Formats: sequence, C-alpha cells, structure tokens
Amino acid sequence: MKKIILTLVCCCMSSIATFADSFDYSKLAPHPRLVFTAGEEAAVKKTISESKPVMAVHERVMKYANETLTEPTAFYKKAGKRLLGVSRQVLRRVTHLSYAYRMTGDERYAVRALQEMKAACRFDNWNPSHFLDTGEMTMAIAIGYDWLYGWLTPADKKELMRGIVKNGFEAADERTLNMGNNWNSVCNAGITYGALALFEEMPDVAKKHIEKTMVNNPICLEVYGPDGGYPEGYNYWSYGTSFQVMLMEGLQTALGTDGGLSQYPGVLQSARFEQYMCTPTGSSFNFYDTVNRMQCNTMEFWFARQLNDLSLLYLEIQNIDNPDLVFEEDNRLLPMLPIFASRIDLSKITKPTSQFWFNRGKTPVFIYREGWDSKDDTYFAIKGGTASSSHAHMDAGTFIFEKNGERWAADLGSQNYLSLESRNVDLWNMSQNSQRWEVFRYNNRVHNTLTVNDQLTRVNGKAEIVKTFQTKSKKGAVVDLTPVYEGQLQSAVRTAVLDAKNNLTITDKVRTGNDEALIAWRMVTAAEAKIVGDKSIELTLNGKKMLLTVKSPAKVEMKVWSNEPEHDYDSPNPGTVRVGFEVKAKANSDITLTTTLQ
Repeated sequence: MKKIILTLVCCCMSSIATFADSFDYSKLAPHPRLVFTAGEEAAVKKTISESKPVMAVHERVMKYANETLTEPTAFYKKAGKRLLGVSRQVLRRVTHLSYAYRMTGDERYAVRALQEMKAACRFDNWNPSHFLDTGEMTMAIAIGYDWLYGWLTPADKKELMRGIVKNGFEAADERTLNMGNNWNSVCNAGITYGALALFEEMPDVAKKHIEKTMVNNPICLEVYGPDGGYPEGYNYWSYGTSFQVMLMEGLQTALGTDGGLSQYPGVLQSARFEQYMCTPTGSSFNFYDTVNRMQCNTMEFWFARQLNDLSLLYLEIQNIDNPDLVFEEDNRLLPMLPIFASRIDLSKITKPTSQFWFNRGKTPVFIYREGWDSKDDTYFAIKGGTASSSHAHMDAGTFIFEKNGERWAADLGSQNYLSLESRNVDLWNMSQNSQRWEVFRYNNRVHNTLTVNDQLTRVNGKAEIVKTFQTKSKKGAVVDLTPVYEGQLQSAVRTAVLDAKNNLTITDKVRTGNDEALIAWRMVTAAEAKIVGDKSIELTLNGKKMLLTVKSPAKVEMKVWSNEPEHDYDSPNPGTVRVGFEVKAKANSDITLTTTLQ
C-alpha cells in the first residue's frame, strides 16, 4: 500500500511539474539558437544568390555593417526621458554586424559587434523607467551573445552576461511586462531573449523569466482578436508585432515551440491587416500615431511561412529592392528577412485574391482595395474605435479615399512625441479633458468625421462597424457613432459606400438632443479647394479634379478651414486644408446629410 501511495505521489508531482513548465527545457537547442540557428548560413546564401530582392536586402545589411566598422560605439544619452534611440542604435548595429560575421566569417564584424555590446553593458543602466529602452537593449546583447557564441571568449561572455543580468533581469518591471499593448511584446521579447541566451549559465533565473513571459504575454495577444485587427494602427503593428514575432520565433528555434502564442485568435491573421494598410499610391491608412508612408515589413516573410500563404508577400517583393523604400523599425531587425526568406519558396508568390478587409475588435476597420497592381486603383478605408485606446486619436468614423492615383481624403497622422513631451504637454493622459486632446492633430475637429457644437467627442465612447457591403456595385460599411457623441446627439450613424464606378457617398443620419446642434462635417485633403456653389466644393490635385457635394434638407454653409496649428507645440501641416460644411439642426429632430465625392 505504501508503495502504491508513493507511486501516486510521484505521478502527481510529475504531473504538477509538467503543468508548471510551458516547455521541455531539456530540448534547448545549442547556440546559436535565436532565430538564425546553427548551420542556416548555407540556406540563406542560396536564397540570396537566387533572389534579386533578397540580395538587395542582404546588400543593405552588409552596407550598414561596413559603415558601422568605423563608427564610435554608442554612448549614454537620453532624448528627453528616453534612451530608446540609443537602444535601437545598438540593436541595429549588433544584428547587422553579427549577421555579417555569420555570413562571411570576417572577424572584423564580430570584433566591432563586441565593442558595441561591451560599451552598452558598461552603462549604469538601460533606463528602466522607460522599459522599452531596456527591452530593446536586452535583446541586442542577447542576440550578439548567441550569434557570436562560438567566437566569444569566456571573459567576453561573462561581461555580457553581467550586463543582461544587472540592466535587464534585475531591472525588469512587472507593470510594463503585463501591459495590453506593444510594450508587452517588446519588453517580454527582450527579457526572454536574455533568458534564452543565458540559459545554461543560470537555468533557474532564465526559466523564471521565460515562464513569466508565458503568463504576461497573452495579455497583449488579446488585442489581435477576434479576427486580426491591430488597435494601435499600422506603425504600431509593425513595432509590436515585429517584436512579438521575434519572441515567438526565438522560443520556437530555442525550445521547439512557441508555447501556443502564435495560435491566439487573430495573431497570424493580422498579417493581412498589415498588408491592407498599404495603399495604391504608396501611402498608408495612417490612423492614430502613424506616419503616412508605406513600408516593407520583414515579419511578413515569417507570416507567409506560418500561414503557407505567399500572397502576403505580393507587395513586399515588388518594392523590396527600391532603394528609397523604408523598412520597419529603422531597419534594426532587417537581417531577419533573408533568414525568413530562406525558409520559403519565393517563386510561388501569388496575388491576393480578395479586395476587402474587415476586422472587429477594439478598433474596427473596413477596407476596399480595387486592385494590387496600379497606383490608380481606388482605395477606401473607414474605422470605428475609441479614443481611449492606446495611441488613439478622436477619429471614430474617419475615412481615407484614393482614386485615379491621388489621395483625396487624408489624415494628418502622428506628431513626434518628443516635440510635445519637450514642451511639457500632458500627452499620455487619456482622460476627457486632458491636454492631449488640445493637440491639433489628435482631436475630432481635424479628422474626417463630425463635430457637434465644436465639442470634443467622448473618450470612452466606442464606434462599431455594424454592417459591411462587399459587392462590385456596393462597397462600404455602416458605423454606429452614437456612443462617441453621448450627451451631444441622441444617435449618429454613418454609412459610407462606393458605387460600381467607385464614386463615394457618405450618409450621416443624426438625431439631435434637447438643444439645437451646429454640426460640422470635415475632411482633410491635400487638394486645392474652391467653393463653387451653395453645396459644392471643387478639389484639384495634380491636375485632377473631384467634386464634393452635399445634400441636406437644411441649409448648409460650405467651408474651407485652414490647418494652421493652434499652439506653438503643434506640428505644421503645409499643403493641407479641411473641407466640408456646417449645418444647424433643430432640437429633437432627425437630419440626413449625404455627401458625395465624384
């Protein structure tokens, strides 16, 4: 009986141990184990020799590595409260130099990478108060440690280990590791890379940090659900998801599995969201804190393999060898592209088959893209969402419209954070009356939506896309804006539809409250605007014309508003205006405003 009980206890203890650990750590791969594994150099070289676009990327990496050979090492210098620029410089240098050494065997690259890492490890800290800085720096040292492992001396390894432990592990801030935004992916990826790199030297400490990641990281993965939208927009998908991919791939190559992280709803599907953010004119749907430019994203090559869907690379491969093309994240993760590309058959890239994207979630988005081969293709995108979301603007109901190679409806996009923080703007306070919403580019008055009695929309209100149209003769969506105008209107519903000729109609059905409402309908544009009638504005852009016309039962006043900044801390907005109209609506009345662009 005692033997049976002892056996049961042992089995239970074994089950508990298995349940507690997310991975079988006995299967840890040898160095190098983080993304660019031992022996992969040959496959990467083969892909480079066979693919002109991948060769172009390889040459970019090598060019930067060669330039770095004669540069002084990074030094500790904050920009405002951030060390992030330095951390990113170190990460870019270490990934490029270490890749160059792995691909050529030339020790000059390894020597220079080690110099960079030692200089960073001698910093007093990696600015843990802004833990993104620490996360990226920890990843930089971990990648160099791993990729150069066979070349480093025991003394070198010891110094780099001390840097990771002191400035990474010991500074780890649980508050930043369990956030529900891009910080989670970046910070957990950095700390986990440190743990995977140093596992043999300190297995208990490493395991602790890896297991913490497996608890904390899913918190941010929820934002991709249910179907692949990314609430922070195009640029922050590139940032957060790039590091999320690095985390998942690092776990996969080191331990044989990512522990199920990539299987969270919407994570893999979000690659298509990123693709649809790119517009025919080479711009982007730049809602929230996003720069208005298309960029090539290294991680799409990883997603293409995971999904076995090479149509994700259709735009990437066309643009990748353009010397003016911007890659995501300052190119600091660019060496991963040839590595990921070497694992797929680039000859099987196909064109996307759908013209539509629709995601629900925290920031609902609908997109129609007429085609994939011409800058003259029509592109229309509209969003819902809430201003309480990370990096959000007050822009529920805003839209982008491109036709005949021009962007007629635009978004001013982001403003450099340092330009605001250095002027003591209370930028990260998301409350209703925060100074954040006084920033010109951030509030509803400067987006392609409605403003009632010149008031700010409700921060906590969320607009849902309640219906979509996906036929040749009718493309568009219905957005219920009512929660965004709580206390200002009883209801507000926007229907945006393109007809068979891709003419755009925006129909706003509004019911006012107990007071008369002055409703302003505004649209940002880079076109020259001229009021040509009681209800019409002619737009001219690069010699092409479009007519904005409004139908309303009430009298409207057509308007062209300047985009001259209101405060000395606002960015200038040259070459743009806002066009639209104002209309007075009686109390407790229904009004329909129909605006066309054709």
